[in-house]
Amino acid sequence: MNNFNDICRKMIIAFHEIPGIGWHTIQKAVKHQFWQKRSWSIEDLLEIGLHRGQAQSAAERYAERPWILTEDLSEAVARANAVAITPFDADYPQNLREIAQPPWVLYARGRLELLQRPAIAVVGTRVPTAYGRHSATSLAQELSATGITVVSGLARGIDSKAHEAALFEAGGTIAVLPTPIDTCYPPENLSLFHKIAQHGLLVSETPIGTPLHPGQFPQRNRVIAGLSVGTVVVEGATRSGSLITAQHASDMSREIYAIPGPISSPKSEGPNELIKRGEAKLISGVKDIIDELNWLPAALDAYKNTDRTSGYKQSSENIVLTDDENKLIAFLHDQPLSINELHELSAIPFGHLNALLLNLCIKRKIELQPGSIYMAL
Repeated sequence: MNNFNDICRKMIIAFHEIPGIGWHTIQKAVKHQFWQKRSWSIEDLLEIGLHRGQAQSAAERYAERPWILTEDLSEAVARANAVAITPFDADYPQNLREIAQPPWVLYARGRLELLQRPAIAVVGTRVPTAYGRHSATSLAQELSATGITVVSGLARGIDSKAHEAALFEAGGTIAVLPTPIDTCYPPENLSLFHKIAQHGLLVSETPIGTPLHPGQFPQRNRVIAGLSVGTVVVEGATRSGSLITAQHASDMSREIYAIPGPISSPKSEGPNELIKRGEAKLISGVKDIIDELNWLPAALDAYKNTDRTSGYKQSSENIVLTDDENKLIAFLHDQPLSINELHELSAIPFGHLNALLLNLCIKRKIELQPGSIYMAL
């Protein structure tokens, strides 16, 4: 990592871990290139648009030592056997870079390589029926056995069943936490929490030491949808958290799928209503998802040639590209472009374009840079 990126990421982490500092405040600091400041005065912080209370907190926290010289901005993260990832890090997931407000910091513990794999979210009610438990378990195991990473929220019910079924298959599982990375919620999932830390991946946007509050759950659901190319709803009421995750997926132009249930079951009202309104595609198994996302098999084949320690092994000369992929690379050889600019130039439908760009990143033909800008390699 070059010095510029290292300084940027330290500034972002420093701001993120100050109570009361939110996404837009960090954006202001990045926009004003605040990493050039070796120490922060209240006046400096007020000038870039922080409220006085925020400026006071930031100045007090780094009054005794310049933040830029701090070797490890969060010892608590290291004690939790976790790492902090920003958009300036290579490990930052490609899918999250493309959403409207990507998390400035992700705390992660476990297999970081799962962040780069094609992923599908499996979400649903905390109190499933036997049908829901069976459907979630079967689908998650089948997804992971195919090589697709299963993402969920470590909640009781459908989430837990999805994690358990996917954990030891090829694709593995990612649990997105509403709590800090060192805290398990709900407490009864502590054993599963430790298993995922060892064999899968735990992810959280919440700084260590932050008390649990209701607003962290929709934020967690947003990250679940953002990490995934599609979201599957398996049982849930019409106003459940799983439907909130589906709404986030829709806002991100990601695919939504639903497993239908009996019309007499209140637990199936959510997925049945999504299907009825045409907002979700009815599925019964992995084949339905792969038929819809026809780029997935090639992406999964690419990962079969990836070693966890030595990186990508397949020769780029042997990778076959489609006409649309070649068209996009030609545009990017001229200059780096955003997905919106590529959409205007190529006239490729947005959903298909998003899939093509992800596939080209996997094939190591293009790279997504901070600021959601693609460039040819």
